[in-house]
Amino acid sequence: MKDRNFLDTVMEFEQQLESLQGQFHALKEFVAFMMEEHQSLQQENFLLRQRLDEIHAAEEEVLKQSELNAKKLSRLDIGEGYDNLARLYQEGFHVCHVHFGSSRKAEDCLFCLAFLNKQNG
Repeated sequence: MKDRNFLDTVMEFEQQLESLQGQFHALKEFVAFMMEEHQSLQQENFLLRQRLDEIHAAEEEVLKQSELNAKKLSRLDIGEGYDNLARLYQEGFHVCHVHFGSSRKAEDCLFCLAFLNKQNG
């Protein structure tokens, strides 16, 4: 009777080993699939980061260009305003804050000259 129990125990153990072997095989297949998926996601992530860096570089270039254009426009605006005031002064009008717009009567105004020199510097 003991031999029969022992044989049953060995057969049951064999069945458990086969079951574990099947589970282990399924686990190996799942790990292989997950590793492939991981590698694919890493590659996609790398490409997306490269593209994002390219977009950021392009945005920075556009921002720099717009800042340069704004500086050029502001320089032009200042230059045009100064030129207009200098022309008005040459035509005989005050451009200083004290007598702005009134006629100069052919004499130089120290306030106007100081203002124009300050604008020029």
